[in-house]
Amino acid sequence: MNRAEYQKALEEALNARAEWLEKNELPKFKDEFRVFHNSFTCLYRVLLQKKLINEDPYKQEAKVGEITIPRPISLEGDRMDQLTMNLSAYDNQLDFLVNFFPFSVDTLNLENIKRVLGILKYIDWTRFNMDAPTSTTKAVVDVVNQTRVGGLDSLTANTVNEALDRLNKGTGVIMGFLKNVTAFNRESYKLELRRTITGSMNSATVEEIKKKCPAKPGKPFYPDLAEELIKEDFSSSGEKLRDEALKQLAIPETKPKTIKKEVSFKTTLLEGLVIIGSIAAALGESVPRLDENSQLFQNRKRGLLEKLTLVFKQMINKEPEPAIYEIEYADNGKGTPAKEKLNFDTFRTEVDKKLRAFASLSGRGSAVKLEAMEEKQLAALLEKTIREAQALHKVLTGLDDYFKAEAPRESRDKIRGIKPELGTMKNAIIRANQKRHEYNAQVEEGEQLKKLGINPAG
Repeated sequence: MNRAEYQKALEEALNARAEWLEKNELPKFKDEFRVFHNSFTCLYRVLLQKKLINEDPYKQEAKVGEITIPRPISLEGDRMDQLTMNLSAYDNQLDFLVNFFPFSVDTLNLENIKRVLGILKYIDWTRFNMDAPTSTTKAVVDVVNQTRVGGLDSLTANTVNEALDRLNKGTGVIMGFLKNVTAFNRESYKLELRRTITGSMNSATVEEIKKKCPAKPGKPFYPDLAEELIKEDFSSSGEKLRDEALKQLAIPETKPKTIKKEVSFKTTLLEGLVIIGSIAAALGESVPRLDENSQLFQNRKRGLLEKLTLVFKQMINKEPEPAIYEIEYADNGKGTPAKEKLNFDTFRTEVDKKLRAFASLSGRGSAVKLEAMEEKQLAALLEKTIREAQALHKVLTGLDDYFKAEAPRESRDKIRGIKPELGTMKNAIIRANQKRHEYNAQVEEGEQLKKLGINPAG
């Protein structure tokens, strides 16, 4: 096969390979990254719950528009601040890749592959010990080891161990996908050089190709690939090398699908309950601030008539009127703001009950009780708890906005907001909902397999 014939064969092979990658590999690649991200999120929430890192107050406001590798974590300086900010940035980058970055052969060019690889290797989950080669991995190993100080309840211990295991295995699987896409891009790059530069040349050097290669933003010149092209097209071993390149691009034969053993549905539900239970910490920090804000409102400067009315009620031993606040929040069902007159005293009693309920989902001793429950009971509990958390978050947001907007001028600097805590709660609700959807998808897939006469358990 001469060079002209090879160029045509290479173009056909690349077109077929691109179609195969788009239909078969890239969807699985993205799904694997989703599992990778969910696994890290479980570990991340445990670190927050154990107060080993702080909640990043700017996490919800961070706008991620491109793949950016977070800064390394130094073993010197304030480790807590570094871990807080950098692990938050790492989580945001994984979220961007899973939910916003388009996985295609066009977007996954050689430069973006380098960035994805940088994110994947930011923490070395395959060598997750204090002998790891980077200070970032050592710092994360150290803080994860601290979760085990004093012992872990079985549910949290399982969450940590399973997350680490999935991150380790997921790294290897994702590396395999990256290798496939990288091989495709390398051959695509060399084909472009042949079309634009070397197609009519009888010999070439890297320097000659570089001079004729137009500089384009985001498309650097790769001397190693130019060297490969020269060997393939102009050396005595060229024909053999070209054959090897075509073989590498050949579409693999489709093998009969093997049914993987079903992931424990109950494990997914338990992870979701631990995540939603973690809002207890944020709720516990919010309550004293809301109490202080309400007290400021009740102690505001009163007019003469209001003071006389209050004295009269005290003289006749009449119960003081409850604190009523007219709050406003978004009504997702109607798409318009809704108003509600909130009895703060009644609401506080309910909040205390909810706080105990949420805390019981992730506290010591809860694991055995939850694991003893039937799968359907756990599913119903997770759905109910998420619904309650969403309703609570909505009211807390309205109450926070009300205190900030309606506070008397002389008291505004004393009002204490709960925006970071609301952000933490919202994030936990989203993650728990993801677990609920993941569980529902697992159940649906299992039902479909049964209809086809396939045992989901293998």
